[in-house]
Amino acid sequence: MAAKARVDAGMRIVRVGHQPFLLEALSMKPFLGVVLAIFFVAAAGGPARADDKEPNAILDRAIKAMGGEEKLKKLDAMTWKSKASIIINGDSNDITLNSTVQGLDHYRTEFEGKFQDNPFKGVVVLNGNKGWRKFGDQAMDMDEDAVANEKRQIYLQVIPTKLVILKDKGYKFEAADEQKVGEKPAAGIKVTTPDGKDFKIYFDKETGLPARIVAKVVGFDGQEFTQETTLKDYKDFDGIKKATKADSKRDGEDFVKSETTEFKVLEKADPKTFEEPV
Repeated sequence: MAAKARVDAGMRIVRVGHQPFLLEALSMKPFLGVVLAIFFVAAAGGPARADDKEPNAILDRAIKAMGGEEKLKKLDAMTWKSKASIIINGDSNDITLNSTVQGLDHYRTEFEGKFQDNPFKGVVVLNGNKGWRKFGDQAMDMDEDAVANEKRQIYLQVIPTKLVILKDKGYKFEAADEQKVGEKPAAGIKVTTPDGKDFKIYFDKETGLPARIVAKVVGFDGQEFTQETTLKDYKDFDGIKKATKADSKRDGEDFVKSETTEFKVLEKADPKTFEEPV
């Protein structure tokens, strides 16, 4: 039977794991923190229009560009496969992930890869107000703070695909500063979520599609970072536009580069998907 340990708030960002050697050395902490945050954690702009700074107009245009409100409302359950490179001290470490989400509080991701030639694998599961992490043979329950932080990581990942969520009760948004994403101008919205935290999301002025999301996140050792994720290479999946590549930086330094290789909308995920891993 897998050994169990309580996960405190200081471990909440551990989002990718190891094999039996996981956690065997404190030197692995920076890598674990990086991995967990992945699930986290994928033409020049036209002339400005009168609605470029009006948040409701920006959001409505983006929803239409993504496939329309009717289609996006059906995005309750999704599954996807991805590959990612984690950059630590300039070195790239590759992993693969298989993820499923339903709503914003049911999530499962399985991952595996190598770090300094050492293989690792693990799973992270969120089921409402309960959550678990398993790295190799070591399983850990999430405490209340860890669950709350996991939920934030999930909505930062899901909302750029399911923008219609921002029209739900409890979400507030206002105009934000404009930025250039690459060489393209982007209009910004500042979003305050039901948990009281905020983030900014930027939309390409030419296409209307989400181009960047910026949020404060907490690292493995409790340190706060500004995480900036640039979204690109949009593809059509059954009438829904989704970014297939995402490049993340933390405090301006390269952090994760990921690519979605498969994406599918589900009518409903199998409830067993979100059971405690064994």
